[in-house]
Amino acid sequence: MRYLTAGESHGPRLTAIIEGVPAGLPLTAEDINVDLKRRQGGYGRGGRMKIESDKVEITSGVRHGKTIGAPITLHVINKDHEKWLDIMAVEDIDDILKTKRKITHPRPGHADLVGGMKYRFEDLRNSLERSSARETTMRVVVGAVAKRILAELDIEIANHVVVFGGKEVDVPEGLTVSQIKELAIQSEVSIVNQEREQEIKDYIDQIKKDGDTIGGVVEIVVGGVPVGLGSYVQWDKKLDAKIAGAVVSINAFKGVEFGLGFKDGYLKGSQVMDEILWNEEEGYTRRTNNLGGFEGGMTNGQPIVVRGVMKPIPTLYKPLMSVDIETHEPYKATVERSDPTALPAAGVVMEAVVATVVADEILEKFSSDNLEELKEAVARHRDYVKHFLMHKQLTEAETKVLSFFL
Repeated sequence: MRYLTAGESHGPRLTAIIEGVPAGLPLTAEDINVDLKRRQGGYGRGGRMKIESDKVEITSGVRHGKTIGAPITLHVINKDHEKWLDIMAVEDIDDILKTKRKITHPRPGHADLVGGMKYRFEDLRNSLERSSARETTMRVVVGAVAKRILAELDIEIANHVVVFGGKEVDVPEGLTVSQIKELAIQSEVSIVNQEREQEIKDYIDQIKKDGDTIGGVVEIVVGGVPVGLGSYVQWDKKLDAKIAGAVVSINAFKGVEFGLGFKDGYLKGSQVMDEILWNEEEGYTRRTNNLGGFEGGMTNGQPIVVRGVMKPIPTLYKPLMSVDIETHEPYKATVERSDPTALPAAGVVMEAVVATVVADEILEKFSSDNLEELKEAVARHRDYVKHFLMHKQLTEAETKVLSFFL
């Protein structure tokens, strides 16, 4: 499965094309709109979310409620574009109009200046429009389709915030993926510990009053993942590496860890490695999940646990100093619409990109021209893994006979 996204923040629409989705997958616009609404929610969101109410339009690849194996084309209209018709016009316009909303004061921490240098822009809006987090709208759209594939295979995924601007959120032990999902959805700040809700909200309010922003850490948990996704045979086949790359491709994400993550650097091997167990009902399991569901770059059957760190949003209402690219004079950076935090929304985006990578890996490993064929292949694999080499085991009587001859 592969996809492309296109569109600018204030352009007429955003577009995604997905290729490789199995035929026969039930898919409706509402399946996707649910996640688009989640992306626009969360405590601390700003003015753009009041302007846009994102809805997807599916224009190819789906017929009568099911995918047909052809490329799927999806669009989301930018309602705000009506106010930007001349500024974002495709055709050439008068020079005087080109100066409207022109950006010459790059924002520290954003793509404005470096993008202008790379692509030789005199107006840094050309960098801003595509590098904007508005692009993540279509990542969520693609991820929603991927999640439909995962759901058909009984694979669950959930996100929640574990660090809010330096404030760690205690997470109760033993929560299932379903419980994490339910608790996080009930929270306006996407946390599973309701006792911390008001404290986090008050903190966000204070940050907004200060004209500042905060980042944090989002955790994704994926349950029911088949054993053996990814491979150790080449560096670029490792699934945890693919997930890590996808996560840091999200705007403002700067780091990734799995399981205990960077805590591994402070522990002994005996405190980190997950002991292997076996029982009749589940087959092979692990006593712990310190490695976050991966061994050798492959899934080991335990839930995938991955965390991504998001830096504070670089657009500040009390802007930092910058330089005018035309005069080289010091100036305060340009202020576009911004939020004190976008962590709850970022969790939805991260959930989407992780789901997309996992779904893509499943479609690569198993026969997947159509959904029925895919489900049968995954079921056979799960049964094989559960009973791995059991057919090789000798009965007690067979062992005695063999011992006699030896």
